[in-house]
Amino acid sequence: MGVRDVFADAVSLALPPRCPGCGAVVRGDHNFCAACWDSLDLLGAPWCATCCAPFEVDRGPEAQCGACLAKPPAHAGARAAVAYGPVAKTVALRLKYGGRLAFATTAARLMARHMPSDATLLVPVPLHRWRLWSRGYNQAALIADALSTTSGVAHDPLLLRRTKRTPALRGMNPRQRREAVRAAFTVERRIEERHVVLVDDVYTSGATADACTRALLKAGAGKVTILCWARVVDVTSD
Repeated sequence: MGVRDVFADAVSLALPPRCPGCGAVVRGDHNFCAACWDSLDLLGAPWCATCCAPFEVDRGPEAQCGACLAKPPAHAGARAAVAYGPVAKTVALRLKYGGRLAFATTAARLMARHMPSDATLLVPVPLHRWRLWSRGYNQAALIADALSTTSGVAHDPLLLRRTKRTPALRGMNPRQRREAVRAAFTVERRIEERHVVLVDDVYTSGATADACTRALLKAGAGKVTILCWARVVDVTSD
């Protein structure tokens, strides 16, 4: 055993892997304990064929939710690894505000199964420059970078820019959220016919994702799919 192996073993004993949800000691990095894992609501089919909103029962592969039937979104689906709940919220908040940067990889590992097979570019939802300066990092960009590493899909963290300093959307109704982010995003260059995957941590009402999607499509993207860590299934709960 070399010096490096001895050092690694010493570190693992002193700082054992912890559950991202509760902090309990677990078998390996990015693993959840049994209780937190059981409480995660993993999302997937059956879901709306247009927006990927989860269905309680399977309505068939072409079924759409009422909202999409009334007004289809501009994006090609909003996929999420898990439903927003206590454990998912803890991971998101510790990554976003607690400096737990490794949680970006934790999220990306569960998000990767929903990566579109024909995706060609990963683009994170950007922060305004003042918020980026105060926080020091963009959690969506960290997740996108981790997804790029595992999938091999290119990642451009600078393509999409937030040029308007928008207020926090928490507490706003859907209409207020749409107004707050209207014309808030611009794209730095043309991206003709690329299938862009827009990466974020939490999908709530979709207002921010829709504003980003419109900017990307205007810049020539052929299709935009949303991919996030957690999705608020009932927007009245957040």
